[in-house]
Amino acid sequence: MIGDIFGRPGRNTVKNVLPELRMSEKIDLVVANAENMHHGKGVSDKLVQELREVGVDFFTSGNHVWKERSIYSFLDKTDYPLIRPANYAPGVPGKGFQVLEIQGKKVLVINVMGRVFMHQSLDCPFRVTEKILADFGKEKFAAILVDFHAEASSEKVAFGHFLDGKVSVVVGTHTHVPTADELVLEKGTAYQTDLGMTGTYNSVIGLEKSSIIQNFIDQLPVKHEVAVGPTVFNATLIDVDEETGRAIKIRRIQKYCDTI
Repeated sequence: MIGDIFGRPGRNTVKNVLPELRMSEKIDLVVANAENMHHGKGVSDKLVQELREVGVDFFTSGNHVWKERSIYSFLDKTDYPLIRPANYAPGVPGKGFQVLEIQGKKVLVINVMGRVFMHQSLDCPFRVTEKILADFGKEKFAAILVDFHAEASSEKVAFGHFLDGKVSVVVGTHTHVPTADELVLEKGTAYQTDLGMTGTYNSVIGLEKSSIIQNFIDQLPVKHEVAVGPTVFNATLIDVDEETGRAIKIRRIQKYCDTI
């Protein structure tokens, strides 16, 4: 699972790192957060297809998925490889979960968004995820993966423990800062508070730093520009027992790249 891919530098980093990594680690499924792929905010179908060609199988997202409106019609397609948070109001484009078939096995991917320090007023992510799982009943999945797109670490940690033993993986996205707390929880769920981002690391979470620093100083609006320079690839590799759906191990992957 790859952290938020930020703009062109992030996309080029995935192209540079993923094909060899996927082969060397014998990875069966790659899921990436796509909400920042289009100039730092939003995602387009062109970019989805661009990264599928280099080995990303499926995409989750978050609050910025709505920025590029051309994606709306694609989100409603049944088998489109991109979902949005499930706890948005009924009737918005897209869906919050999808069942994938990987080498003859079913994998359920769920995307939900946190509420603490977030601007949107959404349904409870705990209850919404619980209902999704309940609706599938006793259907057999080789793995259930959850991307929890949230700001507050406390909310993410609580969410991980809430789902421990119910899903295979809970990873956080959104803050763009990778956390060093990856572990398999006591009931068999792999957890990490935030995957971090894939993009320019000499930046403020992917953005050109001088204008953001100025914004903190004088509080006046500034234009957000995607930073350029050396990049970092942040991802997490999880091994799951496909018979039980429990995680066996989890390992952070961080690769630094020259300017791409």
